[in-house]
Amino acid sequence: MTFSTPESRLIVALDVADRAAAERLVRATEGVVGVYKVGLEFAIAGGLSFAKELVDAGHDVFLDMKLLDIANTVAGGVRSAGLIGAKFLTVHAYPQAIRAAVSARPAGLNIVAVTVLTSLDDADLVETGYAMTAAALVEKRIGQAAALGADCIVCAPTEATVAKRTGLTVITPGIRMPDDAAGDQKRVATPQDAIRAGADAIVVGRPINAASDPRAAAERYCAAIAEGLAGRDGL
Repeated sequence: MTFSTPESRLIVALDVADRAAAERLVRATEGVVGVYKVGLEFAIAGGLSFAKELVDAGHDVFLDMKLLDIANTVAGGVRSAGLIGAKFLTVHAYPQAIRAAVSARPAGLNIVAVTVLTSLDDADLVETGYAMTAAALVEKRIGQAAALGADCIVCAPTEATVAKRTGLTVITPGIRMPDDAAGDQKRVATPQDAIRAGADAIVVGRPINAASDPRAAAERYCAAIAEGLAGRDGL
């Protein structure tokens, strides 16, 4: 897929509680946002029907469902996402889930493998039962996702360089400007650093959707993406 402009590389999370808030955010940011992301909070509050309306209006939609279930259920979820017309759908990067998603993938839908959430660090993984660092687990899952036919990888900006070597499209959440609050994100970087490291697109939530002026905030992130591209070899 082609990300031709800084705006096309900006994925904004519609992490809102209701349709009215989503409509306001889309109206405020149209033209400076390439992709709108619908995650669990809004999906449960009616966001899936809104996602279909966004697609019908010509917007690219990223369904952040992080599918992880038995293979038959994952495949069914992928087919349903195709009916909505989403361009991206997230699946947790477990081999069985990726295989099922890839086997059911309709034309036009990109399977996005989520490696390790950017809200987790090494201590969190130890608590969960993993005997490896976040960086090591991410690298393992990147390799598996590439081998199994995923289209994209979600990883922290600090892991984008490793992911880019696979040839997959690299999408990085955990993006913050230096003056943004990190919130519950632990493995973070600026937009400039993420793009320079190899990210093709970045996901931004609260710094835009909770801003007093979401459009100005989105424009600020687009400018930062442009700075990152200007400093990246070959661009």
